Amino acid sequence: MPDQKFPMTPRGAQALKDELKQRKEIDRYIIVRAIEEARGHGDLKENADYSAAKEAQSHNEGRIKELETMLALSEVIDPSKLSGDKVVFGATVKLTDTDSGEDVVYQIVGEQEADIKKGLISITAPVARALIGRSSGDTVSVRTPKGNREYEILAVSFQGSRS
Repeated sequence: MPDQKFPMTPRGAQALKDELKQRKEIDRYIIVRAIEEARGHGDLKENADYSAAKEAQSHNEGRIKELETMLALSEVIDPSKLSGDKVVFGATVKLTDTDSGEDVVYQIVGEQEADIKKGLISITAPVARALIGRSSGDTVSVRTPKGNREYEILAVSFQGSRS
Protein backbone atom coordinates (compact mmCIF):
# COMPACT_ATOMS: atom_id res chain seq x y z
CA MET A 1 0.00 0.00 0.00
CA PRO A 2 2.84 2.45 -0.63
CA ASP A 3 0.71 4.69 -2.85
CA GLN A 4 -2.29 4.66 -0.51
CA LYS A 5 -3.27 8.19 0.51
CA PHE A 6 -5.03 9.05 3.75
CA PRO A 7 -7.53 11.85 3.11
CA MET A 8 -8.07 14.13 6.09
CA THR A 9 -9.21 17.61 6.94
CA PRO A 10 -6.74 20.20 8.26
CA ARG A 11 -8.21 19.62 11.75
CA GLY A 12 -7.56 15.87 11.44
CA ALA A 13 -3.97 16.40 10.29
CA GLN A 14 -3.35 18.79 13.20
CA ALA A 15 -4.73 16.25 15.69
CA LEU A 16 -2.29 13.62 14.36
CA LYS A 17 0.61 16.11 14.56
CA ASP A 18 -0.35 16.99 18.13
CA GLU A 19 -0.50 13.32 19.15
CA LEU A 20 2.85 12.64 17.46
CA LYS A 21 4.47 15.55 19.30
CA GLN A 22 3.00 14.35 22.64
CA ARG A 23 4.26 10.81 22.10
CA LYS A 24 7.75 11.87 20.98
CA GLU A 25 8.41 14.75 23.33
CA ILE A 26 6.58 13.72 26.51
CA ASP A 27 5.38 10.11 26.59
CA ARG A 28 8.69 8.73 25.31
CA TYR A 29 10.64 10.30 28.20
CA ILE A 30 8.10 9.27 30.83
CA ILE A 31 8.39 5.67 29.65
CA VAL A 32 12.21 5.77 29.61
CA ARG A 33 12.18 7.04 33.21
CA ALA A 34 9.78 4.23 34.19
CA ILE A 35 12.12 1.65 32.60
CA GLU A 36 15.13 3.09 34.42
CA GLU A 37 13.26 3.08 37.73
CA ALA A 38 12.08 -0.51 37.20
CA ARG A 39 15.64 -1.63 36.41
CA GLY A 40 16.62 -0.44 39.85
CA HIS A 41 14.19 -2.92 41.42
CA GLY A 42 16.40 -5.90 40.66
CA ASP A 43 15.93 -9.09 38.64
CA LEU A 44 14.40 -8.12 35.28
CA LYS A 45 12.97 -11.61 34.63
CA GLU A 46 10.46 -11.30 37.47
CA ASN A 47 10.02 -7.53 37.39
CA ALA A 48 6.40 -6.69 36.46
CA ASP A 49 7.09 -2.93 36.44
CA TYR A 50 9.92 -3.42 33.95
CA SER A 51 7.78 -5.66 31.69
CA ALA A 52 4.90 -3.16 31.78
CA ALA A 53 7.20 -0.22 30.96
CA LYS A 54 8.83 -2.12 28.08
CA GLU A 55 5.38 -3.00 26.73
CA ALA A 56 4.31 0.66 26.98
CA GLN A 57 7.49 1.65 25.14
CA SER A 58 6.77 -0.84 22.35
CA HIS A 59 3.19 0.41 22.02
CA ASN A 60 4.28 4.06 22.00
CA GLU A 61 7.01 3.52 19.38
CA GLY A 62 4.58 1.55 17.21
CA ARG A 63 2.03 4.34 17.37
CA ILE A 64 4.73 6.92 16.53
CA LYS A 65 5.60 4.96 13.37
CA GLU A 66 1.91 4.67 12.49
CA LEU A 67 1.36 8.43 12.93
CA GLU A 68 4.46 9.30 10.91
CA THR A 69 3.28 7.02 8.08
CA MET A 70 -0.23 8.47 8.07
CA LEU A 71 1.11 12.03 8.02
CA ALA A 72 3.62 11.20 5.27
CA LEU A 73 0.84 9.67 3.17
CA SER A 74 -1.82 12.22 4.10
CA GLU A 75 -3.77 14.19 1.58
CA VAL A 76 -5.08 17.22 3.46
CA ILE A 77 -8.28 18.54 1.93
CA ASP A 78 -9.73 21.79 3.25
CA PRO A 79 -13.54 21.63 2.93
CA SER A 80 -13.83 25.43 3.01
CA LYS A 81 -11.98 25.56 -0.33
CA LEU A 82 -14.41 23.16 -2.03
CA SER A 83 -17.69 23.91 -3.76
CA GLY A 84 -20.27 22.26 -5.95
CA ASP A 85 -23.45 20.30 -5.51
CA LYS A 86 -22.04 16.77 -5.39
CA VAL A 87 -21.05 14.94 -2.20
CA VAL A 88 -17.26 14.55 -1.96
CA PHE A 89 -14.75 14.15 0.87
CA GLY A 90 -15.15 17.04 3.30
CA ALA A 91 -18.74 17.80 2.36
CA THR A 92 -21.31 18.45 5.05
CA VAL A 93 -24.50 16.64 4.09
CA LYS A 94 -27.97 17.12 5.53
CA LEU A 95 -30.07 13.98 5.18
CA THR A 96 -33.52 12.83 6.13
CA ASP A 97 -34.26 9.21 6.96
CA THR A 98 -37.21 8.49 4.67
CA ASP A 99 -38.64 5.91 7.12
CA SER A 100 -38.43 7.83 10.39
CA GLY A 101 -38.41 11.38 9.02
CA GLU A 102 -35.40 12.13 11.26
CA ASP A 103 -32.92 14.68 9.90
CA VAL A 104 -29.18 14.18 10.43
CA VAL A 105 -26.14 16.20 9.41
CA TYR A 106 -22.80 14.51 8.68
CA GLN A 107 -19.44 15.75 7.53
CA ILE A 108 -17.41 13.19 5.57
CA VAL A 109 -13.90 13.05 7.04
CA GLY A 110 -10.84 10.78 7.22
CA GLU A 111 -10.91 7.53 9.19
CA GLN A 112 -8.75 8.90 12.02
CA GLU A 113 -11.04 11.86 12.71
CA ALA A 114 -14.44 10.15 12.53
CA ASP A 115 -16.69 10.71 15.55
CA ILE A 116 -20.35 9.90 15.01
CA LYS A 117 -21.37 11.82 18.15
CA LYS A 118 -19.99 14.98 16.53
CA GLY A 119 -21.55 14.18 13.14
CA LEU A 120 -18.18 13.23 11.61
CA ILE A 121 -18.34 10.04 9.53
CA SER A 122 -15.43 8.25 7.92
CA ILE A 123 -15.07 8.28 4.16
CA THR A 124 -15.03 4.46 4.44
CA ALA A 125 -18.36 4.24 6.32
CA PRO A 126 -21.24 2.66 4.37
CA VAL A 127 -23.33 5.86 4.55
CA ALA A 128 -20.45 8.01 3.27
CA ARG A 129 -19.65 5.59 0.45
CA ALA A 130 -23.31 5.63 -0.63
CA LEU A 131 -23.39 9.45 -0.61
CA ILE A 132 -20.20 10.11 -2.62
CA GLY A 133 -21.02 11.52 -6.06
CA ARG A 134 -24.68 12.16 -5.23
CA SER A 135 -26.48 15.53 -5.12
CA SER A 136 -29.30 17.26 -3.25
CA GLY A 137 -32.63 15.57 -3.98
CA ASP A 138 -31.05 12.14 -4.55
CA THR A 139 -32.18 9.19 -2.47
CA VAL A 140 -29.65 6.57 -1.35
CA SER A 141 -30.17 3.15 0.16
CA VAL A 142 -27.59 2.02 2.71
CA ARG A 143 -27.09 -1.25 4.55
CA THR A 144 -26.28 -0.24 8.13
CA PRO A 145 -25.89 -2.27 11.34
CA LYS A 146 -29.53 -1.34 12.04
CA GLY A 147 -30.66 -2.79 8.68
CA ASN A 148 -31.32 -1.17 5.32
CA ARG A 149 -31.95 2.59 5.57
CA GLU A 150 -33.01 5.02 2.91
CA TYR A 151 -31.91 8.64 3.06
CA GLU A 152 -32.81 11.64 0.97
CA ILE A 153 -30.07 14.24 0.53
CA LEU A 154 -31.52 17.61 1.56
CA ALA A 155 -28.40 19.77 1.22
CA VAL A 156 -24.69 19.58 0.42
CA SER A 157 -22.39 22.29 1.74
CA PHE A 158 -18.72 22.96 2.22
CA GLN A 159 -17.41 24.78 5.24
CA GLY A 160 -14.43 24.46 7.53
CA SER A 161 -14.00 21.43 9.73
CA ARG A 162 -16.70 20.82 12.32
CA SER A 163 -15.69 20.02 15.87
